[in-house]
Amino acid sequence: MALDNFIYDTITEQDTFHFTLSEIIQTRAIHTPDETAYIFLRDGEDDEEKISYGELFRAATGIAGKLAGISAKGERALMLFPPGLEFVKALYGCFFAGIIAVPAYAPRKNRSLERIKTLVVDSGSTVVLCTSDIFQSFERSFSDLEELNGLKWLTVEDCLPDENNLWLNQEAPQPSDVALLQYTSGSTGKPKGVMVTHRNILRNAMFIRKSFSLSRKSVSVTWLPSFHDMGLIDGIIEPVFNGCPGIVIPPVAFIQKPMRWLKAISKYKGTHGGAPNFAFDHCVEGIPIEEREGLDLSSLSTLYCGAEPIRESTFTRFIETYKAHGFKTSMLYPCYGMAETTLIISGPSAGRGPVYLCISANALEQNKVQKASENDQDARYLVGVGYPWLDTEVKIVNPETLILCNDDEVGEIWVSGSIVTAGYWNKVTETKESFAATIGGDLSVKYLRTGDLGFFDQGELYITGRLKDMIILQGRNYYPHDIEFVAEASHPALRQNASAAFSIDIDDDEKLVIVAEVERSAIRNLDVEVVCDAIRQQVAEEFEQDVYAIQLLRTASILKTSSGKIQRKACREGFLQKSLEVVGESVRASKESPTGSPVADLTSLQVWLIAWIHIHLKIPIDRIDQAKAISVYGLNSMKAVQLQQDVLNKFGVNIPPYIFFDKISVKELCERAFAKMNEVV
Repeated sequence: MALDNFIYDTITEQDTFHFTLSEIIQTRAIHTPDETAYIFLRDGEDDEEKISYGELFRAATGIAGKLAGISAKGERALMLFPPGLEFVKALYGCFFAGIIAVPAYAPRKNRSLERIKTLVVDSGSTVVLCTSDIFQSFERSFSDLEELNGLKWLTVEDCLPDENNLWLNQEAPQPSDVALLQYTSGSTGKPKGVMVTHRNILRNAMFIRKSFSLSRKSVSVTWLPSFHDMGLIDGIIEPVFNGCPGIVIPPVAFIQKPMRWLKAISKYKGTHGGAPNFAFDHCVEGIPIEEREGLDLSSLSTLYCGAEPIRESTFTRFIETYKAHGFKTSMLYPCYGMAETTLIISGPSAGRGPVYLCISANALEQNKVQKASENDQDARYLVGVGYPWLDTEVKIVNPETLILCNDDEVGEIWVSGSIVTAGYWNKVTETKESFAATIGGDLSVKYLRTGDLGFFDQGELYITGRLKDMIILQGRNYYPHDIEFVAEASHPALRQNASAAFSIDIDDDEKLVIVAEVERSAIRNLDVEVVCDAIRQQVAEEFEQDVYAIQLLRTASILKTSSGKIQRKACREGFLQKSLEVVGESVRASKESPTGSPVADLTSLQVWLIAWIHIHLKIPIDRIDQAKAISVYGLNSMKAVQLQQDVLNKFGVNIPPYIFFDKISVKELCERAFAKMNEVV
């Protein structure tokens, strides 16, 4: 490998074209072997696990050596890890060995394995990298999973530091080689693995460094999942690229107690971090005033917000809540990106803070940009997401004519530059459609079509919506056809290929809506509540998301194109305008009321849980049936962890969140929890 001292001192923009992250790690291990690379907080608070650059290099090359013995350069390795440093070691082990990493969530009981199976098949993975606990769990619970049975399994515990440098037997990866596949698809649709090269990673890391003004003096604090592009590129890779410590918190620890993220920033003098919009709301709503005492956020330089629509109201509330704790408006950093560009596409200069633009919502519906007064009836605030850096170019293009839009027009966002990835794995047609767009017949520049809509105003990019049908809930992307597939299969009264899933904005929050046709033979004796409960149950189990509203439609009435394709946008407009042919519906209520103090007996536990469902899942008391599963009432993964924590705090017992999705009734859940309480006593 070409190792030069200048990599240790500073990495120039030009260097990112010619080196790989493995070379940077090796250089840091040589020059600063004892410096801390990461601190993993096992419990999200005080239980530290540290690793230095020297230790990271030895562990990663040990894994690379083992990989070199069972795989050839360019083969794919499925990565099944819980949050922690084992994933980090294995990721860099893949980089050293020239093996393409395929990050995925670890399998767990009662969660569909369809996504993992499709990842294995689509990527052609030959190896599974995991911990010994994951491997033992596989042998106990998932050994009948044919797609994984034929693979070679390698646990990080079996990989000792490689004193013989066996990894050097592999041909060193080149900057243009694919480093990892970042999968974006849902569970039942055709998966698409974004091919992220080593050069893409370093170019995007440099983009983030320059725009966020990061340095070796920075301190990164993240709780984001490492198999998600934001958590992977910014939370895991960026600290090593900059040579600064990365503080890593398990995602579940943040969801349980959002204070842990802010407390870690305060404790470690964090300068850099970020999350989707919902996390900022969670920090406002989920942290009691008394817990904020002593919190100091003054060390922050940039706290970014991305991955889902950014709300001006969210920023306003967050600033108001934490300004007494050293937080300044200038620290907020709204930005925009996607997996197809490695991560980030645009962002402002660090320290500038957010900018807002008030426009006419009515004009926006016609794809026109018309500024408005805040007093106008249709006034809508948009949050600017900065501008491109390095060699990144962003154009606003009419998606139908494929020519540049005028300044006052909304168009599709097209991107070119070295941050744009190499396309979709084994998807030649899709890659050509998305990654090889040209403007006005000019073949000299190829653009990525993002599918997002926006415009520039005074050099600032604003996102207005999505041309594609992607649904974004709590920072996670879902393809509507995946949700529709699951919904249609939930009850025999529903017609196949006759539903639409989309999101709407309710009280500054994205909510999921499903409209679905009913079979003609089922309309006469249709039990609306049973069918809607079945849809909610299946969606909750498969995607861990609640369905805000369900409309059951008359047979053959859903809006389609002349060629038979579902018109999701038209269905959304029909839902909002109440113009669909509805035969039954179920819409969540929003009324809240206080809970009483729980008492340690079964009846009181049932009363407490019903009150909890009423408050946190917004279900009227008289509609909560104890014979039904709690997931019917909209329990998603975030709420499940919150319920776990509330039960632990109030009753002193720990109920694993997966039990809430185990199709047991509310009554049975209370009985199981009460039995565990008696065990504790």
